[in-house]
Amino acid sequence: MSGAPPDALERAVEAALFAADEPMTAEDLSRHLGGAAVRPALAALAEHYAGRGVELVERGGRWLFQTAPDLAHLLRRDREDVRRLSRAATEALAIVAYHEPVSRAEIEAIRGVQTAKGTLDVLLEAGWIRVAGRREVPGRPTIYATTPAFLTHFGLQTRRDLPGIDELRAAGLLDPVDAAFAALTGGSDEPPDASPQKDDELS
Repeated sequence: MSGAPPDALERAVEAALFAADEPMTAEDLSRHLGGAAVRPALAALAEHYAGRGVELVERGGRWLFQTAPDLAHLLRRDREDVRRLSRAATEALAIVAYHEPVSRAEIEAIRGVQTAKGTLDVLLEAGWIRVAGRREVPGRPTIYATTPAFLTHFGLQTRRDLPGIDELRAAGLLDPVDAAFAALTGGSDEPPDASPQKDDELS
């Protein structure tokens, strides 16, 4: 789109994304536009908007317009974050993101404490995790995975964009689950507490 006027398909894709209530996949856009091959138009639009105040990005296979990251501070408002996660929920979300699909028992094994049902309910209601089926083992426990909404909210294109363990440790984000995680991955001789304490952080 550099220098040349956009063609009709690019304009249609642009309009559809602006009007959409939520991010759309290329397949969604194609169906919406009568089966048109939209990927070249998406690539052209992404190039056109690159570096502008609003950019076209792909997050988890879904396309959306978002404010350029370096301008986000101009639009931030001072208000209470109604979706503030407790430490328990933050730890559970991180474990799901790095180890999905995982069961509640596996989350507890890594955290070293029991995870209250309400903790996972908060993440399900936020739309950041989903039920991904059941583990084919005795008891068939429910297993959880992240959602496209999780990738969109945290500005990730795929889970491969998650920071590495060393980065998290340097930022202090693995405390207090660091020891349990290291034990499970062979990085420590001390196993997690065999009698997990009950979660008490459900704010």
